[in-house]
Amino acid sequence: MFLSLTFSSLNRKKMSLKSERRGIHVDQSELLCKKGCGYYGNPAWQGFCSKCWREEYHKARQKQIQEDWELAERLQREEEEAYASSQSTQGAQSLTFSKFEEKKTNEKTRKVTTVKKFFTASSRTGAKKEIQEAKAPSPSINRQASIETDRVSKEFIEFLKTYHKPGQDIYKQCKLFLDTMNHKRDLSIEEQSECAQDFYQNVADKLQTRWKVSPEKVEKAMDQIEKYIMTRQYKYVFCPETTDDEKKDLAVQKRIRALHWVTPQMLCVPVNEEIPEVSDMVVKAITDIIEMDSKRVPRDKLACITKCSKHIFNAIKTTKNEPASADDFLPTLIYIVLKGNPPRLQSNIQYITRFCNPSRLMTGEDGYYFTNLCCAVAFIEKLDAQSLNLSQEDFDRFMTGQTSPKKQESDSFSPDVCLGVKQMYKNLDLLSQLNERQERIVSEARKLEKDLIDWTDGITKEVQDIVEKYPLEIKPKNQALAAIDSENVENDKLPPPLQPQVYAG
Repeated sequence: MFLSLTFSSLNRKKMSLKSERRGIHVDQSELLCKKGCGYYGNPAWQGFCSKCWREEYHKARQKQIQEDWELAERLQREEEEAYASSQSTQGAQSLTFSKFEEKKTNEKTRKVTTVKKFFTASSRTGAKKEIQEAKAPSPSINRQASIETDRVSKEFIEFLKTYHKPGQDIYKQCKLFLDTMNHKRDLSIEEQSECAQDFYQNVADKLQTRWKVSPEKVEKAMDQIEKYIMTRQYKYVFCPETTDDEKKDLAVQKRIRALHWVTPQMLCVPVNEEIPEVSDMVVKAITDIIEMDSKRVPRDKLACITKCSKHIFNAIKTTKNEPASADDFLPTLIYIVLKGNPPRLQSNIQYITRFCNPSRLMTGEDGYYFTNLCCAVAFIEKLDAQSLNLSQEDFDRFMTGQTSPKKQESDSFSPDVCLGVKQMYKNLDLLSQLNERQERIVSEARKLEKDLIDWTDGITKEVQDIVEKYPLEIKPKNQALAAIDSENVENDKLPPPLQPQVYAG
């Protein structure tokens, strides 16, 4: 017993040391459905797989419908009781009851709408049509989308010809499903996703049970069905205005931009980009993850994620000269996402989660890579100083741009490194130095401004004190003195002026 406890404690210590050294560690069990069904889970489905999430969502929706019906029945009973009691009242009370009845009827209609909207086709109002017309894309974009839609439709019809009778039935069901979705645009995106998932499941069941199609042909047929339907529905269900997908996209994009300083060493990424072959694979991985946004079909978006992941595995294998593990893959995927900053990342993840064929997300390499991408985005959103083994002070300085991690010096590069990479790091160092000099200049300028203000205030105060101590006195103006040789009019007693006398020689 003591030996078993000691061995278990040693294992826990070893695992803790390994997790501290790696920084990021995700077990295979953490990627699976938390209900224990064996399929891959997804953070967008609260850790459930597609099947379990549909069951949980269906239970919650049925519960909500039941509560709405009970509320409607209770309001109906209250209305009938109020109507019965109002028969014995006359005059002014009739007006009060009419208002009460109108209020109850409006509340009942509003509550029961959640039940009726599942069974009736929605009608679009004029205001909504005006909004959609105002936000309609340009004619060139519509023309391009129309050309692609026509091409996909022709390919779908040619594909169904190989299925003969089942192909005709599949095409009719797809057209009926598209018409139904067009008449129910007012449904929430979750309800539209539920309708699409139910349609996928029903068609797959019919292919297997009624028409006895082989599993391989069923998978190909479902891929073509998904491509045909989602190409037509893409502009309505991708990043709809009724959701906060666009807000999440901007938040993730801003977060990734703020983390531009994160280095591969901080994430324990086992990739050496100084190797030209590895550097090319990293560039291809970034290109694939960015290209995901240009695809319209969920399966094509998944294919971009899969290609990106395979490039990552090859880069790790080339660097380490051994096969890559899951502990190596996830940090590298996080680094690729940070370096590439894919556009509309959350919208693409939500679109795949809602409208992709569930069989691809529940099993296979596509589901595994997609689940890891969701984990990478969740890690980026919650990344902190502890995740990177940094102090909180350093993390805050890096996030605010006050400083950046020390870059490699030019002398430390190997001779095989590209000159452009060396110049890039030199420029980064120069920008960091210029940033520090600019901060010092701004600080000194603010100090100088404060000194000038203090000096001006001091001089003003000194002048004011002197003026108060020695006030200025203004004396009256003195009268002008009269000329000596001018005529004296006022005083006649003065002797006459001396006259010059001439003496004879």
